[in-house]
Amino acid sequence: MPVASDTDGLDAAVARSGDAAEGDLPINELFCSLQGEGRLAGVPSVFVRTSGCNLRCWFCDSYHTSWEPTGDWYGVEDIVAAVEGYDADHVVLTGGEPLVHERSVALLDELGERGYHTTVETNGTIYRDAHVDLASVSPKLASSTPTAERDPKGDGEWADRHEARRLDVDVLAEFVESYETQLKFVVTGPDDMAEIEALVEDVRGAADAPLPDAQVLLMPEGQTREQLDESRRVVADLALEYGYRYTPRLHVDLWNDAPGT
Repeated sequence: MPVASDTDGLDAAVARSGDAAEGDLPINELFCSLQGEGRLAGVPSVFVRTSGCNLRCWFCDSYHTSWEPTGDWYGVEDIVAAVEGYDADHVVLTGGEPLVHERSVALLDELGERGYHTTVETNGTIYRDAHVDLASVSPKLASSTPTAERDPKGDGEWADRHEARRLDVDVLAEFVESYETQLKFVVTGPDDMAEIEALVEDVRGAADAPLPDAQVLLMPEGQTREQLDESRRVVADLALEYGYRYTPRLHVDLWNDAPGT
């Protein structure tokens, strides 16, 4: 079923939907695979993908959680029961942007109570106090903005809203202070590096906790093997040049753009 197309109306959408009860979460998909990105790449993981996002990156690899959000509504206990059906100790809560939903806190806390290691994949614009073992924060650079030429829908309607919302240094600093955090940047090319360098320094200046270079990850943009073939070497060379960590997109290398991977 469709869910809200913008986070401004998500709470109202839950209240209005005849299929949703108060406290449910809109889930786009739930599956088991290998973590493809970041410091835990290769770890068997259950992915819980919520629907709905406050941003619209033109290269979003989960189009049906952002540009055209779809999913069904499930209670926290039902989601946990589904997770327990898989033989994996690591759960990745992703989206869309999972932290637009207040009930994500209850889900993370319940998973933590049951002994799961939890990673939250977030754009870093919304902070929640929850059980999070690893905050995988992907700040959105200027190159992510859906200008008219890059907008998947071709109208550039989201460009101004995305640009205004995409970064919040104070929120990024709060993640660094509160959780084990990796800053994971989607890199489209060398032109992104000046913005990354400046943002890393801004977060370091705002946070009362260290942010070592090893916690700054560069990841090539690309949703297919062919796209990664064109970008991975460029981004790897940038990681070497700037002293940051390179992260693959292992799931794309293994399964290309197949859903549920």
